[in-house]
Amino acid sequence: MKINPLSIEGAWEVVPVQHGDPRGVFMEWYRFDRLTEAVGHPLRLAQANLSTSTRGVVRGIHFAQIPPGQAKYVTCVRGAVLDVIVDLRVGSPTFGQHEFVRLDDIDRKAVYLAEGLGHGFCAVEDDVTISYLCSEVYNPAREFAVHPLDPDLGINWPGDAPLLSARDAAAPTLAEAREQGLLPTYQDYQDFVAGLRVV
Repeated sequence: MKINPLSIEGAWEVVPVQHGDPRGVFMEWYRFDRLTEAVGHPLRLAQANLSTSTRGVVRGIHFAQIPPGQAKYVTCVRGAVLDVIVDLRVGSPTFGQHEFVRLDDIDRKAVYLAEGLGHGFCAVEDDVTISYLCSEVYNPAREFAVHPLDPDLGINWPGDAPLLSARDAAAPTLAEAREQGLLPTYQDYQDFVAGLRVV
C-alpha cells in the first residue's frame, strides 16, 4: 500500500494494492506497521464503526476535543462518498481549510486523520457503507460538530439539498464553535501527538 500525506498536516490518503483474479479481489486495507511508519506513531484501535447512507446524505463535520481527541481510519466498503477532512485546530497554518478524497468500492482507498481534525462525507451513490477505525471510544461529552454548510468553510458538497441529521443541522458555525471554546488548538494537537511518537 501507499500512504500519501495530504495538504493538511495529520491527514493521509491510503492507496491499497489490489490483487484480483476471476474469483474476486484481495487486499490489505489496514497495516499497523505501515501506518505507524508513515504517521510516526501507532493508531490505538479502541472502537470500530459502520454507517450506511443514501445518496445525498452529508455526515459531519465531526471532531473530538484534545486530549484525547479521536483519530480515524476511514474507508468505503460499498458505494462511493466524497470524504472531507477539515482543519479545526486553532493556530494551525491550515486552520479552516479542507481537502476532499473520493472513497469508493473500486479504488478502495482509505483516509487517516489525526486527533483534532474534523471529518465528514457526502454519499454520492445509494446504499453506501463506511467503516471507521477509531483511536478512542465515543465520548459524547467531548465530541462536537461544526455545521457542514457553513459558508466560511466553503465546502462544495455535491447535489442540491444535502440531507443532514438534526444534530448536524443545529451545529454551530466554525466562528461560533471557536467563540464557544469548543475547537481544539494546534498546540494541543502537537503536544498530544508528540506523546504518541515512536522513539
